[in-house]
Amino acid sequence: MKLSNKYFFSVEGETEVWYLEWLRDSINASPDAEFKVSFDCKIEKDPISRVKGMSITKKTFVNHIFDRESEEEEHVQQFNKTLKRMKDSQKIGKTITYCLGYSNFAFELWMILHKSDCYKPFNYRHQYLKLLNEAYKEKFISLDEYKSEDNFKKLLKKLILTDVWIAIDRANNIMIRNKMNGYILHEYCGFKYYTVNPSLSVGNIFQNILEESRVPKS
Repeated sequence: MKLSNKYFFSVEGETEVWYLEWLRDSINASPDAEFKVSFDCKIEKDPISRVKGMSITKKTFVNHIFDRESEEEEHVQQFNKTLKRMKDSQKIGKTITYCLGYSNFAFELWMILHKSDCYKPFNYRHQYLKLLNEAYKEKFISLDEYKSEDNFKKLLKKLILTDVWIAIDRANNIMIRNKMNGYILHEYCGFKYYTVNPSLSVGNIFQNILEESRVPKS
């Protein structure tokens, strides 16, 4: 009988929840994975609210998955506020360590990387739609259509765990390229990130899960 590792998440939307459910089920169904996983996931934009609702007695890592939506002042302030709330949540009497899983601009970037490279910077979120359609051979007319439960889960059925490893490698290559291009790796409240897009750290979270589950790359 396989042992199980438990992971905690706070996320911003339903697509992230559906993706995590698919990843959990895929790992648990894999005969090659050496460990099973369980995910405690909640849609909660405020990390402090998330932590206050948790009943824990030991050191726990919580992964916060969210977007750096643009460089407009409103979105920058919201991003920084979230990082500060992540930091402050570690000071309210529970042994919590928050892990940053950001996407710049959006989680759609992570979904694209399962099927295709994406080094091009964008000005608007809707510009991901063309790449999503090409990557998954779909004809969605809007991001809202893509994000509907039936459509998003249809895309997930086209993925296997090897695709997640591929997405991780592509995400790592994006970050290596940003470093080689001399872009500034910013830091706020102890969390590091690039303000340029594309950039993302959400792949680090999934890499950690696959490695701890001993999911082979192929």
